[in-house]
Amino acid sequence: MDGEHAEMVRLLWGPHPRPARGPRPTLDLPRIARAGIEIADAEGLADVSMQRVAERLGVTKMALYRYVPGKAQLVALMVEAAIGPCPAPAPGHPPGGWREQLDEWARQLLALFLRHSWVLAATVGPRVQGPGELSWLERAVSALDGTGLTGAERMDAAVLLVGHVRGITQQAHASGGPAGVPEAQLGAILSDLMQSHGESYPALTAAFASAVESDGQDQAWEFGLQRILDGLAALIDRRAASPRP
Repeated sequence: MDGEHAEMVRLLWGPHPRPARGPRPTLDLPRIARAGIEIADAEGLADVSMQRVAERLGVTKMALYRYVPGKAQLVALMVEAAIGPCPAPAPGHPPGGWREQLDEWARQLLALFLRHSWVLAATVGPRVQGPGELSWLERAVSALDGTGLTGAERMDAAVLLVGHVRGITQQAHASGGPAGVPEAQLGAILSDLMQSHGESYPALTAAFASAVESDGQDQAWEFGLQRILDGLAALIDRRAASPRP
């Protein structure tokens, strides 16, 4: 592990020893992460900088560098703090089967990404993940224990669900509205186009007319989530009928 990755692991996983003597530190990593999150939530990730965070905390940029080496590490701390540990089942409400668990998990993840849409840009590509973020993956993979799926397949199922969540969040963020709003906006655009050019796209015209009749109930988020879960159910049923040797 190179020095940069080692430093990222230390910041995200600890330990973070406090000095045994001297004045009490004026900053800590959670406070720094919260300041960065406040800026990103209000203005976007591009507006987060060491200088902006230092100003928000009322310290100099050099003081901030005593705790965080640079922006890459700052963003990693922000992601970990924003995502946090995966919520545990409510007391007295034991988790249901794998499908109920993954359904709830995906909805919780969607709500998180909608609150902090900048996390989309901050979680692209290979990177060191923190304990809170990994707890989400752990929860999804463990929900599929005992289903007959291999470990790789359970990981792929979690990645597939994350991809659906990310896609819906990106659409919602681009439209400036909640999940489902982009579909309504696309419908308005298609309505105008089909009136003028519908004869060239008969299948699309018929599908759009059906969507209008259903009053927009076939939301992309819900439809996609349930089809992913249906596909997993079909695979699990096949494994149960023909278990691997």
